[in-house]
Amino acid sequence: MKKIKYLGLELIFLLACVSCNDWLDVNENPNTPTNTVASVETRLPWIQHFYGYAYGAASMRVSWINGTITSRNGFSSGSTHTYMPVWNPSNGVSVTPYQQWFVGAAANIEDLKKKAEETQAYHYTAATLVIEAMGYMLMTDLYGEMPFREAVGAQLTPKYDDGKTIYEGCLQKLDEALSYFDKEQPSTAPPLSKGDNWNNGDLAKWKAMVYGLKARWLNKASKKTSYNPDAVLDALSKAPSTNNMSAVVHHLNLPGDLVGPGLNGDPVKTSYFFNVFAWSDHIRLQKWYTDKLEYTEKGRTHYDPRRHALLPANQHYNADGTSYFMITAGVDELHSDIHLKSGPVISNYNSDTKSYKAGSTIAERSGDTVYVTLRSICAVTGSADGESMYKDKDGTILSTGTFYTRPEAPTHLLTYSEMCFIKAEVLFRKGDRAGAHQAYKAGILADMELMNQKLNAYADKNNPGKKPMTDQEISDFMKSEGVCQDAAKLTMEEIMKQKFIVMTFTVENWNDMRRFNYSAGNIGNFGVVYPGFERPKAMPASATTDKFPGASKVEDNYWWRRFMHCSHEVNYNAEQWKASNPKADKLDIWSVPVWWDSAE
Repeated sequence: MKKIKYLGLELIFLLACVSCNDWLDVNENPNTPTNTVASVETRLPWIQHFYGYAYGAASMRVSWINGTITSRNGFSSGSTHTYMPVWNPSNGVSVTPYQQWFVGAAANIEDLKKKAEETQAYHYTAATLVIEAMGYMLMTDLYGEMPFREAVGAQLTPKYDDGKTIYEGCLQKLDEALSYFDKEQPSTAPPLSKGDNWNNGDLAKWKAMVYGLKARWLNKASKKTSYNPDAVLDALSKAPSTNNMSAVVHHLNLPGDLVGPGLNGDPVKTSYFFNVFAWSDHIRLQKWYTDKLEYTEKGRTHYDPRRHALLPANQHYNADGTSYFMITAGVDELHSDIHLKSGPVISNYNSDTKSYKAGSTIAERSGDTVYVTLRSICAVTGSADGESMYKDKDGTILSTGTFYTRPEAPTHLLTYSEMCFIKAEVLFRKGDRAGAHQAYKAGILADMELMNQKLNAYADKNNPGKKPMTDQEISDFMKSEGVCQDAAKLTMEEIMKQKFIVMTFTVENWNDMRRFNYSAGNIGNFGVVYPGFERPKAMPASATTDKFPGASKVEDNYWWRRFMHCSHEVNYNAEQWKASNPKADKLDIWSVPVWWDSAE
């Protein structure tokens, strides 16, 4: 891990270059920066950025696992895009979240804390403790055991901590953060607003976010005998209770945002999810996800009013030259043989005929033009005016992008709507159907209203995916059969379905699926919480034998439970890595539950 600290010096150089004039001192040369040069207000946004990138990279990877996305055929021969959709991973997929967290963020945390202590910038210490807790919780969610207490310290081969130690340590860091938020900074200390890209220095939002994280993490331990639903509810009572208290990061798609840090090279002001989900044209949505935005009422198919914003669309032409938009269909990776038959393939647009054609001569692939790419455009990839729609040279819109994956999309770090669904789950567990139903409906409404805040702010009449939902559309949906109207008929399945939509593309959806054992139906008396979910039909026999050898859904190792550690740990900390888990170096480590996912 000491190597990581040295790798982090590249980031210190970047920090020093941001505003060297602020640091001019007879004893400090900004042209030869050291780890003592960067001020707290300059270092914090970089730590936030690299945590965000790590979270985005992790979210993309788990979205392949949980039925949200897939990749088109022929995009890459690499392990990520070719093998993730069919659950046949290698540890190459494990690198980016680990690298962005440890090299970009964690390596700078202790130096920021020291500088904050020197300047009595207590609120920076608090914010850093929150991010530190979030980062290590992400690591244990993905990898289980991980260096934690000895990480990024003097040890070249740090010992691993088990998941319980990391989980409890992260909760302790949240408590420590609250104590620092309560301290009054002297006027000489930089205000948190000067360096905070998440909550703009709003201490009330930060504290609410801390309690929201507590609620999220305490509820994550629902398989443990120590699980305390009342403790979750207590945390929720101090968590965001309105949309305006939600932690939302606002990103920008600027023509001048051309140079990113050497660690990833992507623009620094664009959305974390854009940088990983929508940079190129390879990602498609899965049917298991898109179906959640449809419902049947009186024998007819109706659509969730969020559908046009959450799913990409492309432009098509009628014979008279007028155009219309077609929202993507979902790729059925779970139940169909599309992957076994070389699909889905790229959709090529012909500007002369103004039509689309599948990029394959295989007859069965001709219909793959219904699958629209998530791709959006930023300055680095060709946008000259901040417009993010992916277009052909003739101006035809090949993808409108999606609400969460455009360069200028918001990142919902922690929202009131998520808190509503945690409350709904907890109250449902306690037998309070009426309270659970009220929280469930409040969560749906809050999500639509929060999305509308951004959609209204766009004021964009050219992109149909940015059209705000009308009050009538929202009202009609809230009264429809797309929403459970009777508390007595509410199910855990319905609560988690709506939460899945609210938490689109996030790691939390995979965490929830693991807590309920996917579609096994063996948690409490809740029945099958994720109906229709299966391991991908194209999953190779070698993966079922070696990586996910469980014979039935009720066996833990039937499902994807964690990630194998990446090559950095395997190559440079092998002894400690092998000692961390009896199956650390075995192929079936992928199906070994992490600590909070292990039933007691």
